[in-house]
Amino acid sequence: MEFLAGDLLTPLSAVGLIVLSAITSMISAAFGAGGGLMLLVVMASLLPMNIVIPVHGLVQLGSNANRFMLTFKHLDKSMFVYFSLGGIIGALAASSIVAHIPLELMKIVVAGFVLYLLWGVTPKLRETSKLWRYMAGAVTTFLSMFVGASGPLVGSCLYVNNYEKLKYTATFSACMSVQHTFKAILYGFVGFSFWQWLPLVTAMIISGALGTWLGLQLLQRISAAKFKAIFRAVLTLLALQLAWQGLQAF
Repeated sequence: MEFLAGDLLTPLSAVGLIVLSAITSMISAAFGAGGGLMLLVVMASLLPMNIVIPVHGLVQLGSNANRFMLTFKHLDKSMFVYFSLGGIIGALAASSIVAHIPLELMKIVVAGFVLYLLWGVTPKLRETSKLWRYMAGAVTTFLSMFVGASGPLVGSCLYVNNYEKLKYTATFSACMSVQHTFKAILYGFVGFSFWQWLPLVTAMIISGALGTWLGLQLLQRISAAKFKAIFRAVLTLLALQLAWQGLQAF
């Protein structure tokens, strides 16, 4: 079991993360978001943040890719294309300052933006607006390089489109997959070594695939109204948790 744990984790902690990956993937698949941030919080209690963000991103890439493959026929292709194009801009902008940004301040900014999109005035942009889709990709990808779990932020951007639940899940998973791909490329480019973490990451992705399948079974049994209510409540709680993490540093 030592080959999974490496030098910074006990074997028990490694097994715990593998099990948690399944649970959090199930939560994200069933309720639209939340699992990624939950996993990030636990990983941050076990590992340094400079390791957590890239390793967590790789695990989430696998989890979201699994979810997308199971729901791809419901994808909003236009949203995905423009989000991805904007994401390229966001990743390039982040590449020059990734080592200098104040991480705790970014958490507070992200939390405030999520709460505004959920409870504030809906942006005066049509859901088909190319500008909104470009900006959603650029801004959320930029921020994801520093805060780790950008799921609540991306989810709140998609929330204004008022998707039905399977279309939301497919589009969210696709957007998160491309965003985590950019993150892996960026952190690889600046010198992070993923190789020593691949056994643990692979095990977490496999367990996450099982959790995703179970979560999608649960999703099909939840009414659209209940899904939206739970989704909004989960994102609100996660945004408040993210803000609290940021404020504790001041």
